[in-house]
Amino acid sequence: MKSEVNGQRQAPEGHRASSDGKAWRTPLEERLKRAEPALSASRRRLLRSILAHAEDTHFLTSRKLAERYRVDAATIVRSIQAMGYKRYGDFLSDLRSHFILNITPYTVMRAATREHRRIIDHVEHSLEMDARNLMTLRSRLNARQVVELARQLARARRTLVVGIDLAATLSTLLSYVLVTLGFDAEAPVGSSGNVQQKVNLLGKKDLLIAISFGRCLRETVDATIRARARGVPTFGITDSERTPIARHCDSFWIAPIANPTFNGSYVAPVAAINALMVACAHIHPARSLALLKRKQEELVSGTRWFPLDGEESSKTIPEVEA
Repeated sequence: MKSEVNGQRQAPEGHRASSDGKAWRTPLEERLKRAEPALSASRRRLLRSILAHAEDTHFLTSRKLAERYRVDAATIVRSIQAMGYKRYGDFLSDLRSHFILNITPYTVMRAATREHRRIIDHVEHSLEMDARNLMTLRSRLNARQVVELARQLARARRTLVVGIDLAATLSTLLSYVLVTLGFDAEAPVGSSGNVQQKVNLLGKKDLLIAISFGRCLRETVDATIRARARGVPTFGITDSERTPIARHCDSFWIAPIANPTFNGSYVAPVAAINALMVACAHIHPARSLALLKRKQEELVSGTRWFPLDGEESSKTIPEVEA
């Protein structure tokens, strides 16, 4: 078992994300795979259907689940017991995790359209879920954890922040502000080969921060595995203790990204990054002030900002013919 790090319970070793091309399975899929040889054909079909439609089944009681599949509740109970579960609640917990790890833009949007809500109701629901994500982050992440990671960043010779696709916005934000505060940080862009080469430059005095959610992108997980193999400390930002990022990183934070439509919500991860930046700024306040003052002087003397009324612009805006 991994120990508690930064106050966050770590996921156990065992089922790992694959870096060799093999399909990664959730713990629930693993249980089903092991139990399938002993299951009847009807029970295999039942359990596969429950997993395949997790967006519709992950919140149902055993009675409601039985009604959905037109079987008696005892069949549901015996089926999950055949998978090794002693309580229905344990099965339901894994089913919820399975749903989160397999969630896709299509499944989320499909579930949303089935509700037949008004557009304004979908908007209200989105705002409510963003607020809920922040509340969840606040309940699971305490200030001591944030300060501890800030101190780890301060000790690191170099920090590599890996986030791919939409998560690239988060990795870019984090690395940009770290550099502003005087930390040697980078969010690599480009091909997977570029990311791998950057990871190959890291050593035991460096730090890799991996950001990915749900099933997690292979490139991000592979970077984490490669870094750990080289003895590089790793830290993850993800949305469940069951994700490959949580399983492979030395420690991690959970920042939920649940959203009622096709896109994930990055409100909670951004809030976590903001809190980390506050801590980083105050680790070495004198250095932070000196760097920010120099940047302010450069901005004032430069041409970055659009001129206010009465100020002269160094650029001539061409006139547009009427």
